[in-house]
Formats: sequence, C-alpha cells, structure tokens
Amino acid sequence: MFRAVAADSAYGDQDGFRGELREAGLPFVMALKPRRGTWAYGEDAHTPVDAARALAWHGPEDPGDWQPVTRTFRDGHTGTWYAADAALGWWGPDGTTRLVVATADPGTLPEKATWYLATNLPRPGSPREAASTHPPADLAEITRIYSIRHWIEQSYKQVKDELGWADFQVRSDTAIRRHQALVNCAFCFCWDAWFADHRQPQEPAAPRRGAGRGERGARTSCRTPGPILAPGHPRRARLAFPMDRAAALLASMVECAPATTVTSPDQLGRRGPRTAPLYPELTNYR
Repeated sequence: MFRAVAADSAYGDQDGFRGELREAGLPFVMALKPRRGTWAYGEDAHTPVDAARALAWHGPEDPGDWQPVTRTFRDGHTGTWYAADAALGWWGPDGTTRLVVATADPGTLPEKATWYLATNLPRPGSPREAASTHPPADLAEITRIYSIRHWIEQSYKQVKDELGWADFQVRSDTAIRRHQALVNCAFCFCWDAWFADHRQPQEPAAPRRGAGRGERGARTSCRTPGPILAPGHPRRARLAFPMDRAAALLASMVECAPATTVTSPDQLGRRGPRTAPLYPELTNYR
C-alpha cells in the first residue's frame, strides 16, 4: 500500500477533492496556497501564512514551535529545514486535518522555500492516533512525503515527453486519452526492461472483480490483470511491478471486450494469433 496521496495546491485547495479522498479512506499530504482564506474569529489566523506567522520562532538556537527536519535533495546533498503544526480554523495538530508548515526559514517564510501542507495523517501521540486507520506521521515524514512529489513529477514529465506524450495530433478527447494510455504502456515496457536486470519476486494477488464507474457513469464488470495497489505496506521506497499496470491500462482501453481483453501480463510480451486486434482504432486514432 502506498503511504499517502501527494499533490500540489491545484488539488490541495479543492475541499471536495480532499473530502473524496477522506471518504475513500486514503491518506493524503497536499499543498495549499499561502493566501487560501478560511473563516476564523477576530484576530485568529485566516490564511496558512497567517497561521505560520503566529508560530514562535527565536532563531536556530531557540526554534520555539518549530522542529528542524533534514531534507535530502535529488543530487544527494542534505539541508536543514524547519517544520511545525499550525492552527487554522478547524485545522490543528489534533484535528481531522492537520496544517503542517515546512520552510527553509521560519523568520521570513520565503515564497519559493515554504510549503503549507494539509494532511489527514495523525500526529504521533495525538488523541486521533488510536482511532485512525492510517499510521501516524511526524513532521519529518510529512516533509519527506511532499518533497518526493517534486522528484516524481519532474521525472515523470521528462519520461512522458521522451516517449512522445508531447508529440501528438488528435481530434477528440477519447483519442487524447488513448494516446496517453499508450505512452503510459510504453513507460511500463521500458520499466519492465529495467526490471530484467533488477528482478524482484512479485507477491501473488487475486484478481479483483466488481462494477466500476467511468466518467460517464456505471459500466459493466470486468477483470483487471492484477491489483493496482501493492498488497501490503512497503518497508521502503521501491518500484511496483510494471506489467500489471500495462495490462490494466490496455484492459481499460478495450473496455473489457471479451475478444480483446488481456488476461495475463505475460501476454503483453508475446506475439501470436488473436481472435481480434487488441484495439483496431489505435492504429489510426491520430
């Protein structure tokens, strides 16, 4: 199971989106805009940056409400940031949603080096810890989770562009979605090629069945070649097995048509007769 959903303020500022994640039982760490306003009494903080400025800070020797956390950057070097639980409206250290501020300088809160993060991961030792379905996370872990998002987003964009996501001509929304699915499949095949030299045993998991809901409403039940999520909590950061993801992408593209459904990830690497083309339209959708 993944640790948490991480997203920038384009998603974090959406109350409805965070609510849907909570209803689905998913943990999240999501950024907020510094000036995102909320209702509050009188002189109380009305924005995340107000809440951060209300925290005590007397310098590195006396950090007050802040705790030092170590950030590891992509090139391997480390740096000291500071993080704290802040209070904003109904959000607080022991609330359903925590507001965590992480910054390189609590005294000035530099715009390019300060994060305002909303999370439903409980604080260690808080009253919510025992009742929460999610393991607690301290300030260092909240900061680490959100910092990983930058690595993933930058690398993922570079990979997609290399595989052709930025080079396409299409005429419909459906064609755009199919093109993106093909790019993601290509990524999975490259990923699997890397695994050929770094193979790890895959834990078996039973296929899931059930009715799904697409963007246009309910659709018929279908089988996925494997689980989208790993079966357990990871002991360390690692890559998931790629071929199940490629098979799931292709199965969703054919909308579970019996003659074209991919039933096993191994089929993706085989050549041989089929009862029908995997998806005839994919050869001329541009």
